[in-house]
Order: sequence, then structure tokens, then C-alpha cells
Amino acid sequence: MPSSSSSPRRWDRSSRGVHHRRSLRLDPGGASRLLRCGQRDRCRDCGNPIEWYLRGNEQPVRLHPRELPAAAVPESCRWHVSSGVAHPAGDGSAWCRLPHAVVCPARDADPATVSGLAALRRSLAVNMRRLVDSGVFEPSASPDNRTMPTAVCRPARPIVQLLYVRYLAARPVDEIQCVAQTRRRQRCPHTLAGSDGPAGRWTLVPATAERGQLALPATAMAVYDLTALPYEEQLRWRTQRCAQHAATPAAADLAVAEWERFDPYLHLEHICTRLPTRNRHSGPEGRASRPIRL
Repeated sequence: MPSSSSSPRRWDRSSRGVHHRRSLRLDPGGASRLLRCGQRDRCRDCGNPIEWYLRGNEQPVRLHPRELPAAAVPESCRWHVSSGVAHPAGDGSAWCRLPHAVVCPARDADPATVSGLAALRRSLAVNMRRLVDSGVFEPSASPDNRTMPTAVCRPARPIVQLLYVRYLAARPVDEIQCVAQTRRRQRCPHTLAGSDGPAGRWTLVPATAERGQLALPATAMAVYDLTALPYEEQLRWRTQRCAQHAATPAAADLAVAEWERFDPYLHLEHICTRLPTRNRHSGPEGRASRPIRL
């Protein structure tokens, strides 16, 4: 006689309902194929998988794709996700989420922070080396290589001003990629700074984020200013679409716009105090090369 656990009926001979687990799927014919929370991506510094979430202030954050025991994660590094929103605190459970930057093998490790996460950081470093050796991932240039005399001088994460708001870009101005979906259901390979469209200009401004906020002492920063462009052109940059997909708003997005609201105190390391130039070496009179528009 079969056991009660494997029988399709209960003890009173009533039918036992079987609940099949269903995974979340996207409709191939839907207008959008983008999940706004938990979007999978790869770290542009180490190539390891990450997940993008939005915080309560609508700013994106990169989290490690798996939960970790809360006891192994410092309290200041614990995050939890509730209703698709990431919060920088533990939720009282024995598990928590972790920002990827804490264990990213391409960044300098803080011994006081990653003491209990050494094994995870080591496994990510091994996976990074495997991706590099197989040619799947190409690491970005090291800081030493970026400061060589013949290296191009341009901010890796520039500050862009559009619609009278300053944003921190995720990549150089000429590498900001369109987020729209092509007819082959792939991400558009075109960039926003097309050669046929109007371009912004680099300028030095005081390091402030909003009107009325105090400036940093004796600090000027390079900003790629787009406020002189027409409103439609600035809106195209804000939605991160190329000129072709800006004219076809029905096209879906395959990625989240990578703009992050600029704050001079939180993003102090990304402030550049000089205008971008072609190279770092000086001319015969010791003057740097003429600034270029990126």
C-alpha cells in the first residue's frame, strides 16, 4: 500500500492538489523585455555576475547575485531586498545581500571589511582569471596604464549636465551605449555621441551638485555640458537612446539607463579638476595639449 506522502489523495480520499512551481517569464511579444528589479549584468571591472536594484532614492546599486549568511558579512555591508527595492540594512534574518564592490577582485580589498569574505573574493578572482584567459572578458586598463605619457586623458566616469541636472555616467562619454532593443532582440550597438549630431562641450565649474549647496573648498571640476542643446536632444541623452531609436519610442529597452545623480561628497573620487586632453605629455613650453570634445 503506498504511503500517505506519495499518494495523490489525502487520508479522507479527497484529491490532493499539486502546486507546480512556475518561474517568472517575459512575454516574447510584449512591448518591453526589461525587468526593472534584479536585472542581471556583469561587472565591467571584473566580469563577474551582478544584479542591479533600485534603492529608495531611485538610485541603482550593484548587489552580489546570491544571499550570504549575515554572520559572515559586516553589519555596515548588509543589504536586503523588499518588494524589489534594495535597502542598506539587514532585515533581521540569518541571510543578507552584499554590494558587489565589497568583494570585487578588481578593487583594493579592505582587510577590516572582507576578513570573513576572503573565500568569496578568492573564488571571484579565480572566475575573473578564467574569463580573461578564455577571451570572454577584457579587463579595463589599470590606473598605472591610464597615466602613461601617451595615454588618452579622459574621465572614466564623467560628470554630465543635462536638463539642468548633473549626473555621473557609468562610462566615458563616447562609450555611452543606447539601451534600446533592435529588431533582432539585441541591444543597440550605437552610442549617444554620434558624429552627425550636436555635441556638448567640456567646461570647468564649481564642484556643487544643486543650486544652494555649498561648494567644496577650492575645487573645480570638469563637466560635459549639454544644456545648450535643444530639449529633445537632452531628453534623448537622459533616456539613453541613439538618434534612430529616439525617433521610434515604441522600441523596448534592454537595459536600465546608467545615469546616477551626482553628489560631490559621495562621488569625490570621480571629480576631475582639468579638462580632457588628447594626452598627458606636455609640449615644448610645458603646456598640455588642446582640449578635445568627447
